[in-house]
Amino acid sequence: MPQPFQLPDFYTPYPARLNPSLERARAHTKAWAHEMDMIDVPQHGTVIWTDDDLDSHDYALLCAYTHPDASPDDLDLVTDWYVWVFYFDDHFVELYKRDPDVAGAKAYLDRLPLFMPVDGPITEEPANPVEKGLKDLWERTVPAHSADWRRRFADNTEHLLDESMWELLNISEGRLSNPIEYIEMRRKVGGAPWSANLVEHVTGMEVPARIALSRPIGVLRDTFSDAVHLRNDLFSYEREVLDEGELSNGVLVLEKFLGIPTQEAAEAVNDLLTSRLHQFEHTAVTEVPPLLDEHGVDPAGRLAVLAYVKGLQDWQSGGHEWHARSSRYMNEGAVTASPVLGGPTGLGTSALRSLVATAPQRLRGFGHVPFREVPSLPRPALEMPFPLRVSPHWKEVLERGVAWTREMGAFDDVPRVWTEERYRDMDLALCSAGIDPDGTPEELTTSVMWLTFGTYGDDLYPVVHGRTPDMAGARATDARLRLMMPLEGPAPVAVTPLERMLASVWARTTEGMPVENRRQLFDAVGVMLDAWLWELKNQHENRVPDPVDYVEMRRQTFGSDLTMSLARLGHGRLVPPEIYRTRAIRNIENSAIDYATLLNDLYSYRKEVQYEGEVHNLGVVVENFLDVDRDRARAVVTDLANARLHQFRHSVAHELPALFEEFALDGETRAALTAHAAELEDWMAGILNWHENVVRYHDADLLKHHGRPRVALPPTALRGPTGLGTASARLLIGKG
Repeated sequence: MPQPFQLPDFYTPYPARLNPSLERARAHTKAWAHEMDMIDVPQHGTVIWTDDDLDSHDYALLCAYTHPDASPDDLDLVTDWYVWVFYFDDHFVELYKRDPDVAGAKAYLDRLPLFMPVDGPITEEPANPVEKGLKDLWERTVPAHSADWRRRFADNTEHLLDESMWELLNISEGRLSNPIEYIEMRRKVGGAPWSANLVEHVTGMEVPARIALSRPIGVLRDTFSDAVHLRNDLFSYEREVLDEGELSNGVLVLEKFLGIPTQEAAEAVNDLLTSRLHQFEHTAVTEVPPLLDEHGVDPAGRLAVLAYVKGLQDWQSGGHEWHARSSRYMNEGAVTASPVLGGPTGLGTSALRSLVATAPQRLRGFGHVPFREVPSLPRPALEMPFPLRVSPHWKEVLERGVAWTREMGAFDDVPRVWTEERYRDMDLALCSAGIDPDGTPEELTTSVMWLTFGTYGDDLYPVVHGRTPDMAGARATDARLRLMMPLEGPAPVAVTPLERMLASVWARTTEGMPVENRRQLFDAVGVMLDAWLWELKNQHENRVPDPVDYVEMRRQTFGSDLTMSLARLGHGRLVPPEIYRTRAIRNIENSAIDYATLLNDLYSYRKEVQYEGEVHNLGVVVENFLDVDRDRARAVVTDLANARLHQFRHSVAHELPALFEEFALDGETRAALTAHAAELEDWMAGILNWHENVVRYHDADLLKHHGRPRVALPPTALRGPTGLGTASARLLIGKG
């Protein structure tokens, strides 16, 4: 039978290397798998693996390629971990996926955390090969590591196990995820963050705890993960989709969402894989060094980060080589005649070919033409099933907002970003009145203050810091703003209108608030401030963001963490914090947030692209990534917004009740979470109504407040750092 599609040309800039201890690892792990009862031992009457299965999959080869510098002992240990995780995957498929058994799967997964305690010994006796293998591996691995690493590794292992339930539920419901949901959930269930922890183990150095959860390190981990998973989706499509009936495959997701043939979907997945690797390189070069300086990381910590980056690169190269050779996957034609570490034309030729082949995609991201003309656009075909309710206090709160903004000095600021007329035209009170229709005048006033602060900052930063490469000034502004949010005691004297706004609304919101809740709110505002700096950096480089990075950062630039923090604080102590971290609540919140951010991108496209020279709009991102025209990109963004709305409704209808039962929540907590979902319905309906009615995005308003648009500028591609290998690519393109 022919393959369902021809494998695309992959971006492989780093040559794969092979660990010399391969044969030892093969012998060791085969004996270990037998000892753990993984070979020829029936599970509920089904033999999961035979010796031939283990030999043909050759996980020792995977680990020898992905960890080429590991010591013999570490290679044995890591290979055992991968044998365990692949056995778990096949064990779960055979026992719970082929004939979906949700209840049995949940009971099975609920036991596994017993065999990976962050502190203390394992006291439970294993009842199957998965539990037996996990107990053995945990006891062999964690003693060498800090509490921080053990906690991260336990979390990632638990995510890998738990999100198998998400896949199973989708199969049992016959439900195909949307692209945003898929990337988020695949990142957890696919296990690559877990693999990144093992990279640290093999290097013998841990990423310093104080930066391990920072954006740059998180982006390295997430881009690594996404690239690993998307690569696996391409190689495993035939086995997963055609044999197992699997729905969690990126090729299938894009094939159905975009309505394109399988071959075209495979090419799109490969383009996304390449984009994620470009993002990895760009982050390593342009974001990690300033992070190390900012946190004063010592030489040992810097060496650990460097080893981590190199280890992740080795994993990408080795993982590709193994997929191209393992009998587990569809890989006809994936292995060329060229040996590892070079070919007939010499060392590095493959990497050079990769750089040349992907240069157009990389360069396109830096070739956006600012201020290009945009015609009047039709109203986007967005769905909205929730009824709109608007507070009767709307007009009263508008006047309060005008008076407060005037008092803060925004209408007299230099540069003069806002006038009173422009502020009235924005009518942020209409937004507040729609997203909180039952709020009191005082509650709505606080809401308008936060909206005013966020909108003013969003408008001010590009004007003050974006027209010239003024990152130092932007960081100084950011640092000053954080001082306006004291956890205890008074704030320093505010100097600028933006500082006065934040100091005022912070004091109003946090009066009488416990310190731990202040900390939560402080962190939420800080996330938004950091996101503004991210936008400025891209603007200075004229860089259109990677699509996945854009969607995830868009939530932060939109102030979503702030919105959710204020909503959660409104529920008091009824809902335990761990419930907000569950898959169900994150799915509900993120899908609602994405619907709001995507509709904003649709309505603000002309304002941002023609009048502001903006690159941070998903319409621009999709045009760049798919290399399509504006109309096709808008259709994709509209479909994506509606898909996120459908996911919100699905999660509320199915995942929320299941959450109630899983955690045996009491009536008060159930009522609070049900109310939270209803508030998000109001939130989405109110935001859509504001965009449809406010003149901020109307053609006449754009001309009135922005004047005649600037003339389109030539692309400033490659104005800033563009990632590893770009200088070579530029040279080659220039000669081409």
